[in-house]
Amino acid sequence: MSLHLEKLVGNLGVVWGMDFIDDQRLIFTERDGWLGVLDLNGNKVSWLQGLPEVHAQGQGGLLDVAVPPDFRKNSWLYFTYSKPGLLQAQTALARAKLGEDSVTDWQDLLVGDSASLRNIHFGSRIAFDGKGHVFFSIGDRGLRSPAQDLSNHIGTIIRLNMDGSVPEDNPFVGNSQARDEIWSYGHRNPQGLFYDSVSGKLWEIEHGPRGGDEINLIEKGKNYGWPIVSQGQEYFADIDVGVKHKNGMQEPAKVYIPSIAPSDLLLYRGGEFKAWQGSLLTGALKLRHLNRVELDEKLQAVKETRYLQNIQQRIRSLAVDASGKIYIGTDAGDIYRLTGKHEK
Repeated sequence: MSLHLEKLVGNLGVVWGMDFIDDQRLIFTERDGWLGVLDLNGNKVSWLQGLPEVHAQGQGGLLDVAVPPDFRKNSWLYFTYSKPGLLQAQTALARAKLGEDSVTDWQDLLVGDSASLRNIHFGSRIAFDGKGHVFFSIGDRGLRSPAQDLSNHIGTIIRLNMDGSVPEDNPFVGNSQARDEIWSYGHRNPQGLFYDSVSGKLWEIEHGPRGGDEINLIEKGKNYGWPIVSQGQEYFADIDVGVKHKNGMQEPAKVYIPSIAPSDLLLYRGGEFKAWQGSLLTGALKLRHLNRVELDEKLQAVKETRYLQNIQQRIRSLAVDASGKIYIGTDAGDIYRLTGKHEK
């Protein structure tokens, strides 16, 4: 099998998030605050109104968009974005209903306690478990140590009910020293999050410092170490950040050294690339490729393969259609479709 890459549309902004509304419509965000729908019948883009102001500075802006399993019942779409404050921005989860040419009934479900004067490490991806819950990620905002402090939302994976309320079985409910919304903590900058409905597992990928990007299997209430544990080094010198391992802190399923600067994550279950079944796919920003990781029966990484280096683009977002074709959004403002050519 060989790969065939087709450019569908270009000249967009940073295509930060993508998801399918239906078989023919792909909704996507531009980080600078625009929301578009790509009609695959003719590859035409239409723009939706009704968005709030976003903090489109540095790594902030309009981030992920996700179509929930019950979308056809109620037309809700879910978003993460950098919500502007007086001097600082915070990562927020919101939802709105899809109309003909706009989104309506915008609701901020949670404005994360994650303010920072630094315009970096907002996260933020969304995942649904199909059981009435939504997960989303918040980065460490460049502050590091608050990722170990459960009294804020910095450096966490959040779990909420679909209406934004807190599930009673969240791990820190009733703990006066912790935020009820937190599912896991000790994360640096998670820009990929995927719930695999087949296995019931939640996967995450995050940026490490100079080396040390991690793929993690996320478990309820667990500490993933940052910045006490890290596989990377400081940017100013060859000095390790923290220690490599520590009792009570989770080990990653895979570490990338050097860093690929990952963005978005999915576990492939489609039919287009049968050999890729059960593999994790992520985009690479720094090393500019599509990254595939094969897992063993213990869900540990056993092989890594890199594709599409020839296009030399920062791959920011991924989506898969019902037939298993893969859609790729880039920082250069292009959306591609990846298919397989099967030899007879």
